[in-house]
Amino acid sequence: MANSTSNEKTYADLSSGRRWFLLILASIGSSIIYAPAYLKAVFYDPLQQALGVTNTELGAVFGAYAITALICYLPSGILADKIRMRTLSSVGFISTAVLTFIYAMLPSLAVLYAVFILMGVTTILIWWGVRYKLVRLVSKEDEYPKRIGLSYGFYGIAGLLIGLVSTAIVAAVGENLHLGVSIYLFFLSAVILILGILSWLFIPKFAGEIKTEGGFSLGEFTAAFRDPVVWIAAVSLFFVYFFYTGVTYTTPYMTGVLGVSLAAATIVANIRNYGITLLSGPIFGWIANKFRPSVVIAAGSVVFIVALLAMMMLPSGPAVMVIACVLVVVLGFIANGSFGVVSAQLTEGKVPLGHFGAATGILSIIGFLPDTFSSTWFGSIMDAQTDAAGTVAAGAYQEIFWILIGSAVLAALSSLALWAYLRKARPEVAADATAEVAA
Repeated sequence: MANSTSNEKTYADLSSGRRWFLLILASIGSSIIYAPAYLKAVFYDPLQQALGVTNTELGAVFGAYAITALICYLPSGILADKIRMRTLSSVGFISTAVLTFIYAMLPSLAVLYAVFILMGVTTILIWWGVRYKLVRLVSKEDEYPKRIGLSYGFYGIAGLLIGLVSTAIVAAVGENLHLGVSIYLFFLSAVILILGILSWLFIPKFAGEIKTEGGFSLGEFTAAFRDPVVWIAAVSLFFVYFFYTGVTYTTPYMTGVLGVSLAAATIVANIRNYGITLLSGPIFGWIANKFRPSVVIAAGSVVFIVALLAMMMLPSGPAVMVIACVLVVVLGFIANGSFGVVSAQLTEGKVPLGHFGAATGILSIIGFLPDTFSSTWFGSIMDAQTDAAGTVAAGAYQEIFWILIGSAVLAALSSLALWAYLRKARPEVAADATAEVAA
């Protein structure tokens, strides 16, 4: 029964409909709240032109967001144990909506830096811990794996629908890119604001959700730092995340080099970023359960290399448009799937529950480091090979793609290193995995 004094709720106090509503709210929110910060992933050319910045400046602005996020990952987990989900979710959404509204007015570069740094605080420090904990609070312990899988499905659906709206806006405004970007950002701001209001109205005060003591344990982080599995998995995530985010540069490559229309490229980018999440996550997860995450990541990295090399060899012109679009979707499928199972290497290596939370914190800090420099680096490569008319040379993209291929090679090697380490140092883990596959 709910606590009559504080009106706190437990899982059993919530109706099935309300539990599903909160699951969907957390899932679609985790897709939409990050859409403004990661807008360049699907809207690269229009965004750059509308803001009037260079490729390097656009990358640096996102780098400012990434650095802020990196600082906020660890304390966000502590915050999620100290403050109620209703407060974190509503404040995170509403403050991000305000920042997105400012972003929609296409401000100066200095204001953009401020907006993106503050977004790092609102989306990571405040909101990052909400999704997984809220899903856990509306799930029985034994049904959490199924619910988090469904959560990824809702995440993909929301991202795809929002992306299709962006495509419709691009098609409607034609050449007026400034107007199109503004309209889309105003739309995102309104949707995020609604999510904030719904969070305040429908997320209850959960019994036992606030941790009153033991919020930070140095011993847990010491144990995690000493665990080789944590570091090998973190290095693997670093390189997987590098090519996972770098694949977004196939969007301007399609329009600027291969001659694919902006509308078609935007549709494909949305499918690559969100639509295939509905399939790639569950499929890679199922395969990883059969053949171990490290092996699946290594194999996926090799397929990624082959697909990217095939795209680099395509000639320009309308005749290759369909092939280019298919290859981009394949690249996104592999990148999304590999990224989705990287953290499973911690369970593959049987990292103890006693420092599992600290291990995921280290994984986030090391693994997401590419966000702090890759956009600026790739932007400078593009700017260095841009002519007076603003056209980026094909060679710039080829250089970026070779870097991504190198990253995929290192991702494969680091994942295989984990596999080899477990066989040598923890034979009982390898034995368990062999038994599971045989079964």
